[in-house]
Amino acid sequence: MPSLSRNTNYSVGSLAQERESPRQISQLSHHSHREAANDRARSNKVALDEEEEEHIRALSQKKKAKKKKTPITVNLSGTRYDIVRQMCEANGITVGKDDDPNCYLIWNDSFVSTEKISDLKPFQRVNHFPGMGEICRKDCLARNMMKMAKVHPEEFDFVPKSWIFPSEYSAFQNYAKDLKKKKKHKTYIVKPANGAMGNGIQLFRNAEKIPQNDHIIVQEYIDKPFLVDGYKCDLRIYVLVTSCDPLRLFLYNDGLLRMGTEKYTHPTDSNIDTLFMHLTNYSVNKHSENYEKSGSVETGSKRSLKYFNDYLRKNDYDVRHMWTKITEMLVKTLVVAAPHVLHAYRMCRPGQVPGSDSVCFELLGFDVMLDRKLKPWLIEVNRSPSFGTDEKIDYEIKSGVIGDTIRLLNIKSSDRKKNMAAQKAEAQRRLLRPTKRAEMDMSELDKKRQNVERRKNELKDLLGRLRKESVREDFENRACGCFHRIFPSDDRLKREKMAKLVEDAFTVFLASRGTNMQGELRRTYNNKLREEDVLDMLAQCEADEMEGKTMASTRVRGPKPLIGMPTRVQESRKNNDSDDDSEDDSDDEPDEIATRNQKRAPSTLRTRPPSNISMRGGGVAQNGRPGSGKNANKDTNPPSLSRPTTVQSNQRSSSAMRPLNSRLSNGSARTTSVLEMTNKDEDDEAVKSTLLAINDMRIRFPGKTDEEADIILDKIHENWKFHKPRIASYWLVKLDSIKRRKVIDIVRSNIKAVLQRTYKCTDVDNLRLYRIFSRVFNRLLWSHGQGLWNCFSTASSASWETIFSKSSDVIDPLEMSCCRRIVQLCRDCLLIVYQFAADAKCASGTPSSSYATEDMKRRELKSWNPNQSVSQRYSMSYHGINGVGDS
Repeated sequence: MPSLSRNTNYSVGSLAQERESPRQISQLSHHSHREAANDRARSNKVALDEEEEEHIRALSQKKKAKKKKTPITVNLSGTRYDIVRQMCEANGITVGKDDDPNCYLIWNDSFVSTEKISDLKPFQRVNHFPGMGEICRKDCLARNMMKMAKVHPEEFDFVPKSWIFPSEYSAFQNYAKDLKKKKKHKTYIVKPANGAMGNGIQLFRNAEKIPQNDHIIVQEYIDKPFLVDGYKCDLRIYVLVTSCDPLRLFLYNDGLLRMGTEKYTHPTDSNIDTLFMHLTNYSVNKHSENYEKSGSVETGSKRSLKYFNDYLRKNDYDVRHMWTKITEMLVKTLVVAAPHVLHAYRMCRPGQVPGSDSVCFELLGFDVMLDRKLKPWLIEVNRSPSFGTDEKIDYEIKSGVIGDTIRLLNIKSSDRKKNMAAQKAEAQRRLLRPTKRAEMDMSELDKKRQNVERRKNELKDLLGRLRKESVREDFENRACGCFHRIFPSDDRLKREKMAKLVEDAFTVFLASRGTNMQGELRRTYNNKLREEDVLDMLAQCEADEMEGKTMASTRVRGPKPLIGMPTRVQESRKNNDSDDDSEDDSDDEPDEIATRNQKRAPSTLRTRPPSNISMRGGGVAQNGRPGSGKNANKDTNPPSLSRPTTVQSNQRSSSAMRPLNSRLSNGSARTTSVLEMTNKDEDDEAVKSTLLAINDMRIRFPGKTDEEADIILDKIHENWKFHKPRIASYWLVKLDSIKRRKVIDIVRSNIKAVLQRTYKCTDVDNLRLYRIFSRVFNRLLWSHGQGLWNCFSTASSASWETIFSKSSDVIDPLEMSCCRRIVQLCRDCLLIVYQFAADAKCASGTPSSSYATEDMKRRELKSWNPNQSVSQRYSMSYHGINGVGDS
């Protein structure tokens, strides 16, 4: 059909060409060629589009395949047991390279070094805890059990009486002599302190024959054990520790019953060396010709614990009571290990949040022996139990133990991304955590607000922990397999009993540190609050917080007026007559000065008195000052430091100035020498007058009113978390020593002017008070400006007051008050300079954090002349502000 269609079209085209003129024929031919070219282009484009779409589809499928192929890897270079590899592969875990640092699971037969545990990432798991040797070494187990037995002798009586040689050799010999006097005879079993698999174990009937200098453990031999078919036996019980912070323990429902290979008889001198009778270790009895291998769990020298339970039931023993005793013994043993393990784990993983996923787990093998009354005795704890599969029963039981352990760990491929994100969030939370402030530095409202905030954070942490525990328990109940949780117990009475033992264990083994952890332990192991209760308490805290905010919004700023304090008024002067007024006031009577000052005083007075400032540890801190921030601000232009910031001083009260003015009323034009002021009362009055003047001084923001400057400081204090790193970077990093000194000199020059007026002398460098002030200024510039920055912290150890504590000069309380006010002025001056520099940099159009209009900022920038000297800029800044800069 396609060929026929083409021929038909061609014939029709030929007839048309016969009827048309040659020009028309050429046009039609050109048109047909163009159409054919367009058709070929369209077909090629369609083909290319299809190929591109197919290529994109293939890439997307490849990416999806890559996302799905993110295997969970395990490092098995440290284990020799093939059953571990088989169980990992059965649970979807890929065996990775031996040198892979990012594998999810690490399995070692021997203990893991603390350095390796410290280097683990949050999503990784390793099968050993640090510090577990405190119960896995025979000597450590005996020592720790004896310590706990002194506190709770009735609770820790499940370990045979033991002595650690050579340190307790004398005590052991005295015990043996006392038994000999009572005509009692005991058999002793001697074990190497760090031995395994039955190596080096011996039995002695004569205590004097036991070597004295060897590092061994001597125990009373259990000579009346429970027998199965006439053979001595012990139980190999598997316990999984998934976390130590908090402690979580799981008991496997099955295990091994290991039997001797010779019929048991009471130990005598003739059979004392028959280890196949007295020892139940598989590594010892497998060499006996009587050892019986069997393909069943009910026969042979190795049998299952399920068979043992059935055997006891058939012989009318209380199996439930026996396992209750065994379970308590297992929990108590790991309670003894808990302080050591937790301490070692936190040392390896500093900063990890309590209750977070543990990077360690441990599968322990407990060897338990029963006496004829079915009382359990703890023989030893193995941190690396054998997973050899020489027999069928070994494979059936040990494969189940390993498989259920891997499933209970809940390792997911998404753990890497999730845990790394959680780690970054926690690091940021610790970085932005506010520093602690002393209660004496806060008002009652601030203290209440801080207590409410602290309580809210505690409740939020508790709520998060409860929810996480609920999710964890739900998963454990679904995925535990043959494991069941034995700690913490679901029984309230058992949980409270074990929680008390945990607290006592921390007190015994960690001394004072254990006492400090009592509150944390109670919240962790004996919490009686439910999620609903915590939500109700959170709602109450939020209500209290709203009440505190309402009280803060209605609070009147500034302190209450003090009764009896002389009224200080602010004098309004013009720039052209400030010097004349200053000279006239010194000649007038005090009453006339007060009257004239009251007439010229403005209707509103500024209120930023020093009574809002509290002292602690030598540092000056203002109420309501937060303590931490985020990132540092960008640098500002150095010339902005030379922008004028002023210190304002109001006129002193007439009552405070009466003694000094009366003395100087007849000779105010004459400069009084410092040496003439020998009267101590007059010196005290001068210091009081200086303190009053300094208290009235304020830092002025160029181009703004005093009220606006106060608002700027208040805003910086309220947003201290934001400003703190920027101010620190600006003051300590971006300013050099010269510019830092210029900032301090703003306050220094005005303090010097105040002293010149108070003491009526031009040479104030020889004044004792000015020398004290100079020491303070130098201390604030100490260590590249660190001295002033320490004043912003209430917990600073490098306080400026240490310069006086190390000096022989006695500082008067009034002089110290002046120094504290000067430090406060320097702090405010730094904040104003910082804010002015930020505003100047943002004047080009960037949103500014200042509180002035753009016209005011442009006016200030226009008035600044970089060719002026520092003194000229200062005089412009303070010109006409109550005479502070007139000197």
